Amino acid sequence: MDWLPHITVATIVEDNGRFLMVEETKHGRTVLNQPAGHLDPDETLIEAAVRETLEETGWDVEPTGVVGIYLYTAPSNGVTYQRVCFNAKPLKHHPDYQLDDGIVGAKWLTRDELLAQRANWRSELIIRCIDDYLDGNHFGLELIRPSL
Repeated sequence: MDWLPHITVATIVEDNGRFLMVEETKHGRTVLNQPAGHLDPDETLIEAAVRETLEETGWDVEPTGVVGIYLYTAPSNGVTYQRVCFNAKPLKHHPDYQLDDGIVGAKWLTRDELLAQRANWRSELIIRCIDDYLDGNHFGLELIRPSL
């Protein structure tokens, strides 16, 4: 049996207690997620986090740290994802930016507002990453080493 984990990135962007979230359509329903996506060929993890955040929210961000590295197997399809979650500061919003297909829009939500919408989460990683961020898990970007 071939086991092919998917490398993904996610970004925690906070502004005054609100978190930048993405509403996206997945399997016919609208779900919430952090700005997140797959690593592209010839791209660094940091570049992927910046790109995915822009493509899904219209926001330019500056990564400032690493919140954590997570292994998650989706119960819906059995696929294993390795997620590298960054924290970043918002820099500039491009309200007319053409968001990726399947993206309904971006919204800023508090942790409590997210908890009230638990049935709409794409995965439990949403709250785990936010809670790790709120608990002070911020590791330096030097944790991410360039390829040789």
